[in-house]
Amino acid sequence: MASSVTLTMNPAVDMSTSVDHVVPDRKLRCDSRNFDPGGGGINVARVMHELGVPVLALWTRGGLPGARLESLLDETGVDHRHIPIERDNRDALMVVERSSGQQYRFNLPGPRLSEAELDACLEHIAELDPATPYLVLSGSLPKGTPDDFYARLARAAPDGCKVVLDTSDAPLARGIEAPPFLIKPNVGELARLAGTDIEGEHHIRDVARKLIDEAGVGVVITSLGPAGASATTRDEHWHVSAPTVHLRSAVGAGDSMVAGIVAALAQGWELEAAIRYGVAAGTAAVTTDGTQLCRRPDVERLYASM
Repeated sequence: MASSVTLTMNPAVDMSTSVDHVVPDRKLRCDSRNFDPGGGGINVARVMHELGVPVLALWTRGGLPGARLESLLDETGVDHRHIPIERDNRDALMVVERSSGQQYRFNLPGPRLSEAELDACLEHIAELDPATPYLVLSGSLPKGTPDDFYARLARAAPDGCKVVLDTSDAPLARGIEAPPFLIKPNVGELARLAGTDIEGEHHIRDVARKLIDEAGVGVVITSLGPAGASATTRDEHWHVSAPTVHLRSAVGAGDSMVAGIVAALAQGWELEAAIRYGVAAGTAAVTTDGTQLCRRPDVERLYASM
């Protein structure tokens, strides 16, 4: 089986910790830190690897944070290849307040990439193995990157490679100009993309189908959080309910859903089963602590229960 590929334009070193209370003007004594390699495409690749499906993670690497990212990725066993950049990769911090269970997430700004560095990203995609089944473009774009850059990457991909786009706002709106095979907005992102409020399942279907008809998107998966997901194609629409679990951390749930869907499709599953598997993966992710992602036994168990 040829490896699917993920690209992370704006990766991060994810640090998580916990504290009794988050209060101003006091020195807060935190628990020990956990570090994980982060960013949309890296998270997707980590989950696909956990699910036993071949994947290559491409990512931009800069400075000391980039060196730490590389070390963390090596520890995961994920096959990865970096694209050198001059400026430092970003850090992200997630703090759990134990007294309330609330999570506080702080995303620091990432580096600005030069034209030459953006061109290098395009070249890596253009040079992919023609047999690459899926290319996942996931996460935010670095500051200053043109909003249509995901569309440029999609056009650079080999013929026959199916592009999965998971981003938001202007990069999503411009990204569908090179229509991807699949997008995964949440309800708010779908509403902003369509320029209208979303009112119920039928409206999700109608808005998603309009994107399919007018933009040429193949599949729209609308993430509904604890309620699961809705899936829309040109001819079909259905809802997949998520199993009920105890929420520990929502970090990486959307990335896990994308990974589950792509992992299943790469193994030849039918679309409806693949989406159920993705919902199971996203649900499994919320049962883990901090910046941890889903575990394969949990995904398999939840999928079997659906």
